[in-house]
Order: sequence, then structure tokens, then C-alpha cells
Amino acid sequence: MKQLSYVLFAFACLWCTSAEAQQQERYTISGYIEDADTGEKLIAANVFEPEKAKGTTTNVYGFFSLTLPKDSVYLAISYVGYETQYFRMYLDKDVTMNFSLGVGTDLKEVVVTAEKYERVEQKTQMSQVSVPVQQIKKLPALLGEVDVLKSLQLLPGVQSGGEGTSGLYVRGGSPDQNLILLDGVPVYNVSHLFGFFSVFNADAIKNVTLTKGGYPARFGGRLSSVLEINMKEGNMKEFKGTGSIGLISSRLTLEGPIWKERTSFIVSARRTYLDLLARPVIAIASAQAEENEGVSFNGGYYFYDVNAKINHKFSEKDRLYASVYAGDDRFNIKVSEDYNYSSGGQNYDSEFSLKSGLDWGNITSALRYNHLFSNKLFSNITATYSRYNLSTGIESTNRETVNGELFFDGAYAAKYISGIEDLAAKIDFDYLPNPSNHIRFGASATHHTFKPGALNFRIEEGDEFSLDTLIGSTNTTSMDYTAYVEDEITIGQSFKANIGVHASAFVVDGEAYTSVQPRVGLRYLLPGDVALKASYATMTQYLHLLTNEGIGLPTDLWLPSTARVAPEQSWQAAFGVAKTFRDKFEFSVEGYYKKMTNLISYKEGASFIDFGDWQDKIEQGEGESYGAEFFLQKKKGKTTGWLGYTLSWTNRQFENINGGRVYPFKYDRRHDLSAVVIHEFSDRISASATWVYGTGNSITLPVSKSTIYIPSGYGIGYYPTEIERPSEKNAFRMKPYHRLDVGVDFIKQKKRYKRRFTIGAYNMYNRKNPFFIYSVDEGTFNPATGEFEQEQKFKQVSIFTIIPSFSWGFEF
Repeated sequence: MKQLSYVLFAFACLWCTSAEAQQQERYTISGYIEDADTGEKLIAANVFEPEKAKGTTTNVYGFFSLTLPKDSVYLAISYVGYETQYFRMYLDKDVTMNFSLGVGTDLKEVVVTAEKYERVEQKTQMSQVSVPVQQIKKLPALLGEVDVLKSLQLLPGVQSGGEGTSGLYVRGGSPDQNLILLDGVPVYNVSHLFGFFSVFNADAIKNVTLTKGGYPARFGGRLSSVLEINMKEGNMKEFKGTGSIGLISSRLTLEGPIWKERTSFIVSARRTYLDLLARPVIAIASAQAEENEGVSFNGGYYFYDVNAKINHKFSEKDRLYASVYAGDDRFNIKVSEDYNYSSGGQNYDSEFSLKSGLDWGNITSALRYNHLFSNKLFSNITATYSRYNLSTGIESTNRETVNGELFFDGAYAAKYISGIEDLAAKIDFDYLPNPSNHIRFGASATHHTFKPGALNFRIEEGDEFSLDTLIGSTNTTSMDYTAYVEDEITIGQSFKANIGVHASAFVVDGEAYTSVQPRVGLRYLLPGDVALKASYATMTQYLHLLTNEGIGLPTDLWLPSTARVAPEQSWQAAFGVAKTFRDKFEFSVEGYYKKMTNLISYKEGASFIDFGDWQDKIEQGEGESYGAEFFLQKKKGKTTGWLGYTLSWTNRQFENINGGRVYPFKYDRRHDLSAVVIHEFSDRISASATWVYGTGNSITLPVSKSTIYIPSGYGIGYYPTEIERPSEKNAFRMKPYHRLDVGVDFIKQKKRYKRRFTIGAYNMYNRKNPFFIYSVDEGTFNPATGEFEQEQKFKQVSIFTIIPSFSWGFEF
């Protein structure tokens, strides 16, 4: 509470200081900024008065409000990649004005002046990066599948979980510590194809923003990052379509007005056809196996996802948005065997079948209502639903006859189900009383239903025996309440601050946890437009993800804090310097330290398939992460891209893991370097390349072997068993990881549509990067002794060589 008192005192002082200059007569200009071609609202567009050096940015719904003294004003409205609009007027009353920006480049002097407002050194927020979707689409992609999360892995402070996977490890955190929001709705599983692709279809996305630290008070519930992904709203002007056909999937997006300038829609769908491509190969192999061995088999895997959104404008003050996402992964295999034989004058016939499957997927939906109470007060009410389900099972049947008479008829089945389901409501306000204060406040309530894993067994053996039972944890419900207030304060030309408080409460099984989390972000502008930035934030996370360290399989379990399992908590402090050079290059360097407590991990030897209460399988401990990030970015011109470098340390400590000693986190990566280049040769040809380098993952390996003798169990003799003694936890490192990806786009405007042909290569120079390591014993002949000697060796497995890709796309 002492921290909160300091924050409130600082807030009061800054408020009084910023209010001193607000005595003269003032009026407000407010409205929306949109794309001139589509009607899409532009997020974080700038409205700037260069003569008075005052400005503001649009919120997530494209709304802005700027209050200025009664006088002649000269406004510039700008957004990266769009032509800047500007005009002069005499402001002597409140004015409502909407602006439509067209795509293009304008190099007039006022534009350069206006764009200073959007530079990195002008922003209070640090540790935040927005990546334009059009830039994401131009980056090389594994198998040609444009992937939002893989693009974010190229940023400093963000790491992947392994070769080709889409998980995010931000500043030493785990994937569950990322708050990933799709139109404001949490997404609990973000992976297709066992982690190799993300669930986000770039054709349906408007913008992507990642915050790694210095979190504003409006966000909470996770320790490591906030990823905001906003869907497109749909073209208000005309009917449009885009699509592509690639190596493993195709996608199609349709959008347009239902009621021009009033109501629009967008529908985007994607499906892989791995199952269709594999079907002929599987059929041929199955036919040969059935002919030779009497065994037939079938199976397949595919994923799909669908995004849809409708938005309606009732008036200039009221708008309604409805959006939904649904996606699933489905894997199945079926094996059948028929055989017969004769023995002792008897004829035996047997029919055996085995079916196995693994299905997982998300549904998210949001209904949002915007209302403008005045030209200074904007509100948004949201109702959301989110669900993640996992289902895996196996079923077998066995039927045997002797001389045509039934001898045995049995069926066995097991099914495992887990998931999480949310119902939530929240209200948010933006209040802009003057150019020196942007106040945000709001509250929310969420009802969680946790399904931490239930295993259903079913056994039937004719009429003699039947069993149907359910083993595992029961469902748990909880309530999660939050409230926040924050103010973006400007004092003079040099000082800005974002000060706020996030309060939360979590109620589960009669247990109530509460948390008050202060947030502070500061910026001071030195001569020469060099910005010094600092931030401090505390976070509390009531939801846990119980996972095995390894590839991101969907068997990971979402679980609540309970009377026995405390919420995870963290605090993070950061300090940085930011500067724009030559109006083209943004440079920033940040140092950070993050302390985490009440982290969870499986006890040594435990896993999700163990029976019993999940609370008995886990340990709680602590962790820390610290380091420095360097980021150089070029956003304009024919050549764009960035260079990022991270130097970091990440450790964990649990009482009963590694003997209670501190050990490196599996994804502790000392050095992480990424280089991204995109060059447009002309309107028809562009090329891109990315190169990444990273210190190898930490791993645990056996350091010795010994043989022990165990009683046979029959009271006679012993049998030898070899056991391995592991090293310290994560005491070894895999080889460094590095890879070059390239891609080229060929674009041609046809009479009725635009064609895009993309070719590329993943892992261009065929680097054999380690995926996992295993040990083997190899015998070598020693001529000195005349004997074979066993030697333990470690083998590396790599899964990706150079992988070419292509896709054919269209726009109309």
C-alpha cells in the first residue's frame, strides 16, 4: 500500500501542475479518423497543432479529442503510410470533424513537423512495438504461411520456444504470462499444428501491438506482456475480396458494405489441406499393408479458422461491433486388422480395430457498443465469450470367433477432456479534458469455468463385464473483478507521465485474493530530441498454465489460483533512451529487471496424465529476468526493416526441483539477434530477408550411468536395471541457433483483380539447428585390451532443412 500512496501523491502533484495553464478560454475539436478507401478506423493516428506543439492520438476505435485555446489553429492529421491532411481554421466553438486519409507519401514541411509527434521519443510508453500488418505480410514465412506471432519473435526481448514454433517467451516469461487479446477477448491457445503456426489469419487483422513492460493500468492479469490484435471492421465503401493458395492451406476474405457508410461486414476463412494431400499416399500404403499383413489404416490432420465481424453506425455518437473467431485442429488415425488361422482342427477368426484422435480449438466472441457522451468523454461497453477445449481419446474393439461361434467380444475406450470457458463484461472510458491530460478508467467482471482434466474409461467384455468411470479433477468456477484509472499527463514540452492504478479481486471456492497494482511511466525530453524513459509496474496473475517444458502441445492445462495455489506476481522496472535520426531511423535501448513469485511447475516426474488432484502435482517457486534490448528501425522509404539485439539472463528456483538451487530457465537465451530487411524494387516486385541468431536452449543431460539389481518378483534371482544420473537442472546448452529466410513478391495488376505470386525459402543455407538431443551407447573396439568398450554419446535431432515455399494470391 505504501507504493500506492506514492503513486497517488505523484498523480495529485502532476495533475495540479498540468492544470495551472488551463485557465484561458478553450474549445474542443473531436471526431474520427478513417481510411479513405475502406472506411476502416485508424488506431493511433495523430492530430497535431505544430504552431502550439499540442496533439493527441486516436484510440482503438479511431476517436480523437483535442482541446485548444480560442485562436486560429493549424492542424495536421497523419498516420504512417498515409498522406497527411492539414487545414487552418479559427476555433471559437466546439467542433466535430471526421478525417479520411488516403494511402501515399507526402513530403511537405508540415508533414515532417506533424510526424515528429508520432516519433518514439515523443511517446511516454516504452517497451512497446507496433508492427504494421502489411509489413508482416511481406516477411518470409515457413511454408508460405504468414504468421503474426513468428513476426513478433523477430523483436528484441521476444523469443520462440523452438524450431518453427509460434510461442512467445517475453523477457524471461512463459507463454501463459502473455495476455493475448483478439478484439479485446483473451485467446487461451494460439497454436495450430502442434505449435508450428498461430491461429491468427493476417488477412483479417488490422493492427498488432506488443507491450513488454511499463504496462498501462488498463491492462492486467498477466506477468510478461500484452498483445493486442484488432480485427478489420469491413469495407464501408465497396465490396472487396482477397485470397491465396499455398503449399499447405488456402484462405479467402470477403468484406463490404451491407448498408453503405452505415453497416459493414468481413468474413475470413482458412483451412489446411494436409489431410487431402496425404490421403492418396495413405491409401496406397494401407492397400499394400492389407495385402501383405492383413492390416489397413487411415488417418489425417487438418486445421481451420474463421473470423467474422459486423459493425453498424447508428449515429456519430453510437456504434455497435460484433465479432467472432472459431478455429479447430483435428488429428485422427484408425488401424484395422483381420486375420484367421487354423490349429488343432479349429478355425479362428479375429477382427481388431483401433481409433485415436486429438482435437483442440478456440471460440471467441465480442459485442461492443461505443457511445460518445460529449466531445471529451468516450465510452465502450463490451460483452465477451471465450472457450478453449481439448479432447483426446483412444478406442479399440476386438472380436474373435472359433468355428463361426462367438468366443470373445470386447471394447475399450479412454477419453481425456480439459479446457477453460469465460463470460465477461467490461466498461471503459476515455476522458480528454485538455491536451495535457488523457484519462482512462473502467471496470470489468469475468466468470471463469475451469475444466482441469477428466479421464473417462469404458470397458465392455461381452455380457460378462462392463465398466464406465470418470477419473480426474472436477470443474471449478471463479469470478475475476478489475477496476483501473490512469492519466497520460503532459507538462510543458519536455515532461510526460502515465500514472495509474489497477485493482483486482479473484474469488474461487470460498477463497478471495485481492491486489492493488501501481503503474508509472515517465518520459523526459533532452535537448536534441533525446528521450529518457523509465517505467515501473506490478502485475498479478490469477490463472496458471500447467505445462511440460517442450513443444507447445495442447495438453497444457489452464488452472485457477486456489487456497493452496497462490496467484503469480511480478514487478518490473525499466529505463531507456530513445531517439529518431534523420527523420527515418528510430533507435532505442532499454534495460530491465523483472522479479516473479509463485510461479508453478510440475513436480519432478509428474505430468498431466497422472491421476488425482492437479494441486498435488505442482511446485511453486520464483524467477527473475534481467537484461538489455537494442532496437534500430526504419519505417519509411523503399527499404524498411529493423535490427534487434537482446542480452539477457533468466533463472528459476523451486524448493524441490534441482535440490532447491537456482537454475537457468529452459529458454534462458544469453544472446538473441535478429535482422529484418524489406525492399521494394518497384510497384511490382519486392523482396525480404530475415536472419536470426540465438544462444542454444538450456537442457538437462545424464552425466553418468550405473547398474542396480532388482529382485525378480518371483523370489528367485535378480535382474539388472540401468539408471542414469542427470546433471544439474538445465546445466548444458544446445548449439547456437541461426537461420536465414528469404522471400520475393511479384505483383501484377490485372483488368479485374491484382495478382500476387510469392516464392521463398525457410532456412536458406540449410542450417541443422537442434530440436532435441538424446543419448546412446556406442561400442568401440580397443585394440590395446582386445575388448569392446561402451561409450555414451549425445545425438542431435534436426527437423527442418531448407524448405521452399510459394503462394498465389489475389485481390479484387
